Amino acid sequence: MSILSFVLQRSPIYPLLTLTLIISAAHSSHAASYTINPAGTHVRFAIERFQSPATAGGFYNVQGQLQYDSSLKTGNISLVIPIRSLNTGNKAFNQTLTGPSFFDMQRFPLARFDSNKWYFSQDKSRPMVTKVDGHLTLHGETHPISLTATKFDCYLHPTLKKDICGGDFTAMIDRTKWNIDKYAWFGVTKNLHLNIQVEATKQ
Repeated sequence: MSILSFVLQRSPIYPLLTLTLIISAAHSSHAASYTINPAGTHVRFAIERFQSPATAGGFYNVQGQLQYDSSLKTGNISLVIPIRSLNTGNKAFNQTLTGPSFFDMQRFPLARFDSNKWYFSQDKSRPMVTKVDGHLTLHGETHPISLTATKFDCYLHPTLKKDICGGDFTAMIDRTKWNIDKYAWFGVTKNLHLNIQVEATKQ
């Protein structure tokens, strides 16, 4: 037995410390782990340019992990977004956006979102996710963003017979914060409205 263990066991706070550790371990064990389903997860956006109708696009084949427990009001999500997957339906525009003037896929092949705080409704019987704060790493820069949940729920898939968590989120980002500022002052919008769909399967 170490000197530290000997001292702690004779401390009046030892029983309280032990109880706290037991409770913390129990809470941690309740959070279920899910794997992001790339087929059901994407990040879509719209770009307005030079007074033309907005061009919609998205990033696909997103991967990552989710941990979630509605009863404890805890969650954690990480998403890895391949820039190569960008698709607007226009091959030439895809190449422009993934090129060095915008997302610069060769230097920065991946974007990443990591959550750090989840918000829930005040409904005690069935608390719902309302917002998720985190950090977006894009184009070599990391800045905080907030995702507003328009829908999020977990359920047993009727045909797969597996637990699924899925939902839709929205966010607004200023691309110039990530040093993607090409044509920002000449008609190509700098504010991107994101629509994020997430689907994850319990491990």
